Amino acid sequence: MPARRRIPVAAGRAAVAQWAALTDAGNAEPGMVAMAVRFSLEELAAVAPGRSLEVRVPPWGAVQAVEGSVHRRGTPPAVVEMSAETWLGLVTGRVRWDDAVAAGDVDASGERSDLSALLPLSL
Repeated sequence: MPARRRIPVAAGRAAVAQWAALTDAGNAEPGMVAMAVRFSLEELAAVAPGRSLEVRVPPWGAVQAVEGSVHRRGTPPAVVEMSAETWLGLVTGRVRWDDAVAAGDVDASGERSDLSALLPLSL
């Protein structure tokens, strides 16, 4: 079953584009960041459907994605967590996965927690 969309595609793409156009992500308006993060998490779930990995971007959202073992309760077998700035940097290609992991900006554990093949997203 495909991920359910909560953010309209046009609005989500616009929020991601607004974030990408910023020269200082620290000055981003929180509502725009929230929409960009939530939309891009929905997009990840659409591109890589499944429930074996949970991607968390607190406080804005989390999504289960990637085929594999089915997770039903408790902590999933694989978890990736990062800040909104790191997530949106990865989504837009501003940041490379390996660089974010090496810098300690991504906390990734478990099988299928390497998102390098899925990022950046084609929005």
